[in-house]
Amino acid sequence: MISPDRLGALAALGTAALWTGSYTAFTLAVRRIGADALNRLRLLFALVLLVATHLILTGTLIPLEAEPSRWLWLSLSGVIGFAIGDAFLYRALFHLGAHRTSMLAALVPVVSTLLAWAAFGERLGWTEVVASAGVVGGTLLVLAGRRTDAKPGTAKGSLKLGLLFALGAVVAQATRYLLSVEGMRGGFPPVSTNLIQILAATVAAWAVAGRNRGWARTFEALRDRRAAVATGVGSVFGPFLGVTFSLVALANASVGVASTLMAVTPVFLLPVSPLAFGERPTWRAYVGTALTVAGVAALFLV
Repeated sequence: MISPDRLGALAALGTAALWTGSYTAFTLAVRRIGADALNRLRLLFALVLLVATHLILTGTLIPLEAEPSRWLWLSLSGVIGFAIGDAFLYRALFHLGAHRTSMLAALVPVVSTLLAWAAFGERLGWTEVVASAGVVGGTLLVLAGRRTDAKPGTAKGSLKLGLLFALGAVVAQATRYLLSVEGMRGGFPPVSTNLIQILAATVAAWAVAGRNRGWARTFEALRDRRAAVATGVGSVFGPFLGVTFSLVALANASVGVASTLMAVTPVFLLPVSPLAFGERPTWRAYVGTALTVAGVAALFLV
């Protein structure tokens, strides 16, 4: 029987693989319809999928049996991680492009580990620290070994704003991890957890759109068929499946190990980037891939 730690590590790697699909699709979509419309639409798509899945698995539309405190933690997690954090992420993609945004996103495991240590007293052993450092270092090498986005117009905004948005996304993502762990205590199901988070984020994002009269503009974005398809595909791989896998990882592995393995998406993107973004990897990317694979293997052997 597979151990919880091993299950968590496998789920984290599955998350990184799924986020490869969402990252590619959302990067293509944000160039066509903008960050705000993308964020609201992918939350709405994911919410419909999660409600249907929850109904099939549990017989109820939403987990009304969950305690108020659990709803509070998970709602905060959803608003901070998805409504706010991902809005920052898509703005960072607009200003910085895929390459530099990914490089800053590699800081998520570091911030997550520090927050888990401060909040839960969670510590990694020396072997885990070294292996995690190998994974993060290898991921950074992969990013350093990918050429800047080749397609014109990918990064067309302010560098300073892009950096601020990317760092805000990093802190929001790390905070979501911790709040998710707190909200899932006692074995609360990952699908129910994800549904509460996405529901809260969807309500928050669309409420803001209502105040700014953004509902009509959001639905108008669906007229762009390529953007609509990319948003739908990204929603399946990202907030629907990817986040569910990430919650399984967080429920079974330490926050530090889970967040480290979930951060290897750039390695999975390596063979995709030449086709999707016109990027050509350099030797650093391949060295970084080898280092990342070695670090992942070490984490599995711990």
